[in-house]
Amino acid sequence: MVSFMEFKIVHIDETDSTNRWLKDNGEGDMVVVASYQTAGKGCGTNSWESERGKNLTFSLLIHPEGMPANRQFHITEAVSVALCELLEGYIYNKVEIKWPNDIYVGDRKICGVLIENRLQGSDIKDSIIGIGLNVNQTAFVSDAPNPVSLYQLTKLNTDLDELLIRFLTEFDSAYQCVTTPIAYRQRLYRKGKEGLYKDANGVFTAKLENVFTDGRLLLVDQDGRDRVYAFKEVQFII
Repeated sequence: MVSFMEFKIVHIDETDSTNRWLKDNGEGDMVVVASYQTAGKGCGTNSWESERGKNLTFSLLIHPEGMPANRQFHITEAVSVALCELLEGYIYNKVEIKWPNDIYVGDRKICGVLIENRLQGSDIKDSIIGIGLNVNQTAFVSDAPNPVSLYQLTKLNTDLDELLIRFLTEFDSAYQCVTTPIAYRQRLYRKGKEGLYKDANGVFTAKLENVFTDGRLLLVDQDGRDRVYAFKEVQFII
């Protein structure tokens, strides 16, 4: 697989969204890091609270070579595993992946990811990976239910530039490693455990069994029935 370690890194003070900035200005394999995002967002209508200069808010532009669209979930796997590996170098707490790509410590969210793939024919032309990692923020004031930062876990400030370089190294390794899909599934939040979920028909209890190679989630409910969901079709009740 292609290596992405020759990233051009651009630092900007402020933008509405680093993903949007890369769509307008990105070229080659590039990273843009913003001190502040005025409209940082997660997937769908979710917003992301981030105090200016305290957290790592950035996006990557990559160009996978010869990756068919039906293998695009590998990008999610690689990013998620890389973030877990990164954070485990700083904390002793267990770091897990809440499907598809939120990073959790216990029942609290430390990192969110928004991946936007653009296609050319049946292959991925490029991928923009937006990441918001809570690092040095000491308190959260929005109505987000469960945020946590690296500082709240360690009581130490972390150098943001060093953290970024370490992530890029971990991502490059995870993207190329053949065992990354296995590592992703081993790190799944609630794997093999029962929990509450909500779909279009209401709230139910189920055990998280697996994630298919195309990214769909497999739950088994209390009646032993398989329930398979694509992204945004089911909600975790925390």
